[in-house]
Amino acid sequence: MDIARIRSEVIQATAKFALVEVHPTNEGGVFVKAGLQTTVGNMYIAAIYFLDYPNRMPSAYISKPVLRNGSPHRYDAGNICYLHPSMWNPGRHDLTFVLGRIAKWLNKSDVWCIRGRWPGAEVKH
Repeated sequence: MDIARIRSEVIQATAKFALVEVHPTNEGGVFVKAGLQTTVGNMYIAAIYFLDYPNRMPSAYISKPVLRNGSPHRYDAGNICYLHPSMWNPGRHDLTFVLGRIAKWLNKSDVWCIRGRWPGAEVKH
């Protein structure tokens, strides 16, 4: 985990997202908490974990509010599928990109909760 890169990316992300904080993990690493609001006004808290970052894409969990049971595009561990893992590019993608993708996922999740269908294209995996 490249903690110096993560700290730098947190500073960059705060220019686009108002509520971004870095916190230590019990294992000596860091994770990021971010507050995100969707277009319908729902507020969410996302937690982003950086296992083997930047070589591996971060895992993102929505900690508040609890997502509805059966929400699509989630892994068995509860983390959301904001990007197909094969599309992760450590030279091109960063925390600001990840937060943008999480925000997009949350907006689509709100539509799913209202209409019962996931909007937009989906990649099966």
